[in-house]
Amino acid sequence: MIAGARGHAHADAAGNAVPTRLLKTRPTGHAGARRSRAWRLAMLGLAAAVLVLLCSASLLLGARHVAVPTVVDALVSYDATSAEHIIIRDYRLPRTLLALLCGAAFGVSGALIQAATRNPLADPGILGVNAGAAFFVTLAVGMFGVHAVESYLWFALAGAISVTLLVYGAASQGRDGATPLRLVLCGIALSAVLGGIGSSITLINPQAFDALRSWSIGSVAGRGMEVVRAVAPFIVCGLVLALGLARPLNALALGDDLSRSLGANVIRTRFLVVIAVTLMSGAATAAAGPIGFVGLMVPHAVRWFSGPDQRWIIVFTLLCAPSLLLFADIVGRLVLFPGELEVGIVTAFIGAPVLILLARRTKARGL
Repeated sequence: MIAGARGHAHADAAGNAVPTRLLKTRPTGHAGARRSRAWRLAMLGLAAAVLVLLCSASLLLGARHVAVPTVVDALVSYDATSAEHIIIRDYRLPRTLLALLCGAAFGVSGALIQAATRNPLADPGILGVNAGAAFFVTLAVGMFGVHAVESYLWFALAGAISVTLLVYGAASQGRDGATPLRLVLCGIALSAVLGGIGSSITLINPQAFDALRSWSIGSVAGRGMEVVRAVAPFIVCGLVLALGLARPLNALALGDDLSRSLGANVIRTRFLVVIAVTLMSGAATAAAGPIGFVGLMVPHAVRWFSGPDQRWIIVFTLLCAPSLLLFADIVGRLVLFPGELEVGIVTAFIGAPVLILLARRTKARGL
């Protein structure tokens, strides 16, 4: 019996027989980590490839068909006398770059807010951050006659940080503090109030807002490279800060008390999150308008293949959120061809059912 079993079993440290087939199939911790990392890197490569394809489609598709060689020539050897080159360089290229910047800004802002508040329903639009930036831009245009993005960009930043602090302060009142439900309700209520006041200002002085009608809905069309250059430094700074906050946010996910015991500075982390979100959402809203739901949908979607690690979530969101905004913009160009549908409307059609689904799931978990 013993001799016959030698080929099929080994003894463990306690002297118990362990079947050889179990020893062969038992994964080690390092092997599992390597497989998980390889899977994430493969998905990251796929996300980058999808983003490149969507950027190419954004340059190719529109009211006027432009061939691929012409697009390449317009990017490499620009001819100012060619109408097709002008379309690519002066219209479609800034539109594509702005969609990349704004998509990354809204998406990563949502990921940061969800991690900092431990609120699965958090989003710059739902929490009123975009509404605050849009309201202050409305004040700048309607009350002070400011029309250049470079000028009212500062108003958007001030509005974003003011409303963020106001929503969090209002939701913190009471015994339970700033619960996810209170944050959402305060954000929605304040967004409605600011939207109503902003609409009143628009009605009082309609001529001042003729050029901003598409902006008020959310659009990346009709923006030049000067707009891209104006908002890019703020968005890039916010993205760099967000990448640096990934590790502290991982500690924050364990709860305030436990994260403090691990040496994390909770107050500083949340303060830096507010700064990063203000820079990104304020600048993106100033350039493209209050586009909603991008920061809600994308962080939830990327968690399916990135896991709970904020380092991976932020990097995946950095690639997938621009893809979503580019996809919505392309759909808006094609669905009413030769006319266009603003990207904010398309994201609302996609995001509203997602919000309802997430709200039902969160309520079922005891929100």
